[in-house]
Amino acid sequence: MKVFNTCAKMLAAALLILTSCKAQSLETTYSSQEDRIDSFIESLVSDGTALRVVHNAGSNRIVLQEGSGDELAAGGQVSFYYAGYTFSGSTPSSGSLFATNREEVAVESGWEISGADYQIETLTLDDGAHLVEGLRKGLEGVRGGEICYIVFSGKYGFGDLNIGSIDKNSALIYQIWVESLTND
Repeated sequence: MKVFNTCAKMLAAALLILTSCKAQSLETTYSSQEDRIDSFIESLVSDGTALRVVHNAGSNRIVLQEGSGDELAAGGQVSFYYAGYTFSGSTPSSGSLFATNREEVAVESGWEISGADYQIETLTLDDGAHLVEGLRKGLEGVRGGEICYIVFSGKYGFGDLNIGSIDKNSALIYQIWVESLTND
């Protein structure tokens, strides 16, 4: 019995170490992604273009074209077009596009989807919105007419899930075209 207890304790310790190593590796992955995101933002800002950058709980919004009116608040409703890409450290490209509701983007990327629905997305920004955390946090504060990138590490994306062509723990970048919003 004593040998069994010793083996069980050793096995539990080994599992704890293995779990700890996996968690550390994942944090290293996210940290590396966040460094690439910071470098990307810095490259956009340093090229002389006046861009506004908003950081919110792990999400980064780079405003390419300012909007006007009220800022979207939690519980507000927003209507927008989007293009979602896996983020590799540079400006999004057609090869990394995984979703869009903007027909021009689909055509430019060579997507030929019969019966595709390119309707504007309208949702209420709350915990019930079916959005990854990085996108939800990035949309907070947008204004009508704004065009922006929202970029975040895999920690705020789909996490440990493979979703279609998106590998687990992938950093993501969305281009967003805000049409309208209300905070009623």
